[in-house]
Amino acid sequence: MVQYLSTMKKQTIAVGVTSGIAAYKTLNLVQLLKKKGYEVVVIMTKAATQMVAKKEFEKASGNKVFTDLFPPKFDYKKILKERTVDHIAIADSASVFVVAPATANVIAKIANGLADDFLTTTILAVHSPIVLCPSMNLHMWENPIVQENLERLRSSGFILLDPEEGNLACGYRGRGRLVDVEKIASVIEKIAAKKKLLEGKRVLVTAGATQEPIDDVRFITNKSTGKMGAAIADVAFLLGAKVTLLRAASFVSARFPIREELFETGEDLAKLLQNHVANSDIVFHSAAVGDFAVLKKRKGKISSSRSHTLELTPTVKIINMMKKQNPNVFLVGFKAVWGGSQKEFVRVARAKLKESNADAIVVNDVSRKDTGFAVDTNEAYVVKASGDVYKIELTTKDKVAREIIACLFAHL
Repeated sequence: MVQYLSTMKKQTIAVGVTSGIAAYKTLNLVQLLKKKGYEVVVIMTKAATQMVAKKEFEKASGNKVFTDLFPPKFDYKKILKERTVDHIAIADSASVFVVAPATANVIAKIANGLADDFLTTTILAVHSPIVLCPSMNLHMWENPIVQENLERLRSSGFILLDPEEGNLACGYRGRGRLVDVEKIASVIEKIAAKKKLLEGKRVLVTAGATQEPIDDVRFITNKSTGKMGAAIADVAFLLGAKVTLLRAASFVSARFPIREELFETGEDLAKLLQNHVANSDIVFHSAAVGDFAVLKKRKGKISSSRSHTLELTPTVKIINMMKKQNPNVFLVGFKAVWGGSQKEFVRVARAKLKESNADAIVVNDVSRKDTGFAVDTNEAYVVKASGDVYKIELTTKDKVAREIIACLFAHL
């Protein structure tokens, strides 16, 4: 049982150490983090203990070093009685989790969700930012399989600090050296500080497409997958907010343990918002609410043996109701547009700001194949009620989410 976790007030940095020759440098990283005032917990792979003795890291961190999933005299009855598991306790407590050095082997394990030791099992349970610091021979680094694994991790939100060039322990010279520990510590410090950016804020996020029924088995909808909203919910969670995600029932869920409530129709979503907007500090309304509903829903399943005419009626603009429900909420709306120039996007956003009384509108072009619906990338413009306009260049939706929050709340 990890006794210090229940009483510790400092932010905890979990440090994973694998069997790269650069493991000895991680001792300096642990010492540096301790000097900066962090609580440091070290997890070593068994192979890493052949590089540097556990007692060296215990001395540097001031804490027990974890290696074995099943320590001597392991007793499952004790676990069931105390309801405390070390690797879960560490995962829950970490403000940042860093693996330095990260070998090609552990990178492959993490990228494929393997959990066969204390380190990889803990990483699967972590809900804080994870920083990987690869270190290996230059040919291993250039191996396309290794690069594919790294790209998979990047797209999943892992933060990678690529190795530096220099003389390698194997005699080669090239890219593969562990990035300088001062730089690693600096990145950890920045991430840990951001962890408090939205601390104490109640953030509500909507995501996904509504479904408006035609009959009891068919409906009209749109191409939204909810990926952008889920990414915003995840980033807000990592920045310390208490997040609630209202998402379409069959669409993308958040990665982290975030409270979720499900909707199908626009009316369902409106009712959920009535329950939550009044108690929220910030609302990101990214759900793609259908602009039209069928005027008269048919009962049962209408026949496909003949043609039918559907009469559509405009739906209520949900975003326009939110400031009335809570005048103090910071409201961020999203607007999908079909082609146009930056000038046109800004004009549309400002009209939406005036109509909804929102604090900011995020505009993106859904006519492109690499942005908007059903893809993992996006490009957006953030237009604030103050008049400021920010362009977020094409990147992953996870990074777009970070940029949106950064440009809106950096002052906090």
